[in-house]
Amino acid sequence: MWTALAEGSWLTAERMRAAAIASLAVGLAAFAWLFATAHGTLDAWGRPLGTDFSDVYAAGRMALEGRAAAAWDWPSHYAVQQAVHHDPHVPFYGWHYPPPFLILAALLALLPYVTALLAWQATTLAASAALVRAILPGRRALLIALGAPVVFICLGHGQNGFLTAALLGGGLFLLDRRPILAGLMLGALVYKPQFGLLIPPLLLVGGHRRAFAGATAAALALIAASLALWGAPVWEAFVHSLPLTRSVVIESGATGWGKIQSPFAMVRMWGGDVPLAYAVQGAATLAAIGAALWLTRTSAPALRNAAACAAAILSTPYVLDYDYVVLGIGAAFLVRDGLDRGVLGWEKSLLAFVWCAPLFARQVATLTLIPIGQATAAIVLALAIRRALVLDGAGRARIRAWPSRRSHGASLP
Repeated sequence: MWTALAEGSWLTAERMRAAAIASLAVGLAAFAWLFATAHGTLDAWGRPLGTDFSDVYAAGRMALEGRAAAAWDWPSHYAVQQAVHHDPHVPFYGWHYPPPFLILAALLALLPYVTALLAWQATTLAASAALVRAILPGRRALLIALGAPVVFICLGHGQNGFLTAALLGGGLFLLDRRPILAGLMLGALVYKPQFGLLIPPLLLVGGHRRAFAGATAAALALIAASLALWGAPVWEAFVHSLPLTRSVVIESGATGWGKIQSPFAMVRMWGGDVPLAYAVQGAATLAAIGAALWLTRTSAPALRNAAACAAAILSTPYVLDYDYVVLGIGAAFLVRDGLDRGVLGWEKSLLAFVWCAPLFARQVATLTLIPIGQATAAIVLALAIRRALVLDGAGRARIRAWPSRRSHGASLP
């Protein structure tokens, strides 16, 4: 058994394909049932279809109505959500994003709610799927990526994990070939700045000056656009909302410690106080970004990219399970390097665990306090570091072949 796990011989192309098809079929059936039993914009349990998308759509509606700054006022925002769904008891979903994301929210709010939700998820999922195809050509790789449990978690929440993954992963993928475009994509992450913490040092340490210029231009352009559309009040409202967001959402874990899958949340879930949680998060952030920067200087681009995706997850106190789409892109970069240079022991089994984990990570953390999600991010980072030490450094290890080229598309766990 241990030999099979170490060598990954149990993880055949046929088994990977079967698991992906089964996951995809169950997920599609669940969503078909969810929409078939919905009443207007609410599902059978009275929740908005796409749950978290409710706050995006309501904020966009407020921007179109000339009340953009009020989107960060929770009572005002909730009143619009109640109006959108025609239900005074609809659950409240808070709006915590910087003003640049309001531009996209306003565009989506031009459409009816369900149409906007479907368009939002379809386009961003297509973008992240196109990135997977670029990293790992082959229909089987795409099938396994689309069947990943994290995909359905993101879809169920109507969230922006696909967009974040496409921008971060796409920017990293293009960094060495089309630096300006890569920088523009990375700079657009200003809409979700907690995932952009490592970008400036990574670009500077790697000597990617053109990409740094592109990222700066993109971020400033989006900030300027938000100011041109709605003026300084939206930024004042956003800044004013930060202490409440930090206190209620991050430090008190109103979303649930099983769903918030960061080192900070791990400490809070285990009963640690807020200062200790910040201390642990700070150490994790420095370690993760430091590892990514080291790989930027010493290793193959695929390993740099995998480490950067994992570091983006580990370096913020506020990362939720649907954001782990980003980690899936990191895993794809690891598989790419394995296809190019061979696979090390345990890699297949560990990457299979990373693929499966979102299916049960939240439930396991809630019931047992075992931080499965955080562990998968650490695994991807550790695998990138190990490959760098073995293949790009002085170390040596036994290399096992990935499946033949005919099966390359099936090699994504």
